[in-house]
Amino acid sequence: MTACNHSRWEPSHDYRPLETTAERQAWRVAALTGLTMLVEIVAGYAFNSMALLADGWHMASHMLAIGLTALAYLLARRYAHDPRFAFGTWKIEVLAGFASALLLVVVVVMLAFESLWRLWQPQAITFDMALWVAVVGLLVNLVSAWLLRDSHDHAHGAGHDHQPAAAHAHTDHDHDHDHDHDHAAAPAGKDLNRHAAFVHVLADALTSVAAILALLGGMLLGWDWLDPLMGVIGAVIIAVWAKGLLIETAKVLLDREMDSPVVERVRNALVQEADTELTDLHLWRVGRAQFACIVSLVTHGDRSADCYKARLAGIAELVHVTVEVNRCAVAQGAD
Repeated sequence: MTACNHSRWEPSHDYRPLETTAERQAWRVAALTGLTMLVEIVAGYAFNSMALLADGWHMASHMLAIGLTALAYLLARRYAHDPRFAFGTWKIEVLAGFASALLLVVVVVMLAFESLWRLWQPQAITFDMALWVAVVGLLVNLVSAWLLRDSHDHAHGAGHDHQPAAAHAHTDHDHDHDHDHDHAAAPAGKDLNRHAAFVHVLADALTSVAAILALLGGMLLGWDWLDPLMGVIGAVIIAVWAKGLLIETAKVLLDREMDSPVVERVRNALVQEADTELTDLHLWRVGRAQFACIVSLVTHGDRSADCYKARLAGIAELVHVTVEVNRCAVAQGAD
């Protein structure tokens, strides 16, 4: 008897894009931020400048967040084929994005507290030195933003190809199960890990711009109160960004996807079949825009799982589909 090649029915569950550009960009930004941090802290101690020291330690928090972004890419890539991860390692990246959002919340609290304190207890500002610090910080953030820009390198999606037909089906008298793996044409989606790092850079750039405007107002118009006020406004804006990032990443981590438009597309595709009732539907994300789906159906007919699976073939977001068909044993013609 000829041995069966089981590898055909044992696909990879790594739904991450094959490109590593985002990982390289994150390491570069982390290195650039770390170098700027060291220069500012050393210069702050050398010249006894609190402005330089404050910005240097502020840079440290962003270096930590961006370093976490880069580390997440590294770990996700290194453990991509580890069978202990049921649906791949993509959520390592999402978890890093969630942690970055929490770090943003910490930055918001510290910035708001310091700004409100300075509104209550004004302090003398060395405008010339502080302006130079703010300008240098802005330039570093602009370079970092350019490096972290979304260059759509992931447009190829997950470049793996699995046989989509009846990949590994098993049938008995009452149940018909079929599992399908196919993510060759899945959409690319949003990189939440890189987006988190980009938000950190934007937050830093925002504080630099606000600082420049406030320092110019104080130096030229004598409005010393403008500096802490800009800090409060910046904290509010960053808090809004952090909230949005927390919601996006937490939604993925908690598999809160049943309000996705893909759910209705799956439901509508299946209920078109006559004498078919959809009794259970589970859908969750396993990639940036890729979903796994489990459906349970009840029917009096003899349609196979392949028949129902074919109904879902046009939904490109579905990369892992399991169909269970339950035969209803009601006697024909019964009252």
